[in-house]
Amino acid sequence: MSRELLRLEGVNAWYGESHILHGVDLSVNEGEVVCLLGRNGAGRTTTMRAILGLTGTRKGSIRINGEEAIKLPPHKIARLGVGYCPEERGIFASLSAEENLMLPPVIAAGGMSVDEIYGMFPNLKERAGSPGTRLSGGEQQMLAVARILRTGARLLLLDEMSEGLAPVIVQKLAEMITTLKSKGYTIVLVEQNFRFAATLADRFYIMEHGRIVRQFERRELQDNLVMLQEYLGV
Repeated sequence: MSRELLRLEGVNAWYGESHILHGVDLSVNEGEVVCLLGRNGAGRTTTMRAILGLTGTRKGSIRINGEEAIKLPPHKIARLGVGYCPEERGIFASLSAEENLMLPPVIAAGGMSVDEIYGMFPNLKERAGSPGTRLSGGEQQMLAVARILRTGARLLLLDEMSEGLAPVIVQKLAEMITTLKSKGYTIVLVEQNFRFAATLADRFYIMEHGRIVRQFERRELQDNLVMLQEYLGV
């Protein structure tokens, strides 16, 4: 069995006085693709931000590669090998695509070289000198992921990658995730597009009102379609 890379136990999180997460428990094994499902406001993005220390207050336990991280600041959590691709992508408009790519520091050995990244994302090589604002939505999404692959992070937190993108781009992103899994990366997805996630994830957690309410494996997908309709309306 694969070793456990990430475990949350009884995680509560707040933004100011707003209590968002209420005792979240989940685990992710090395090399897995795990998807957090749920309606908007269920707490999925906050769970990712809590892992990274980007919420106001956190309580409970968050272990990354065996190390307790609940009291660590974000920069130290990143150095445990965690890369985050937020929904808004965070591309710097005044920098070129390649300058955006080179901006984050290397946090661990084993990150992809620029040549490897351009081999995976040939569009980015063609647009290397283009300002961030000139990239299409799909190119910006590819750049946001490519940027964290250079850092050496092996646990990737990807938030709403497919949102607002054309089907042909979504297919390319699915191929990218499959390739990264084959290279041993561990991936946590937050996805509203269930059909996109269904073909990629090994396991699914369903969130509602800041809690994990159900979990199942991909092989159990057909048996859980009625339940998914109830929670997600898919």
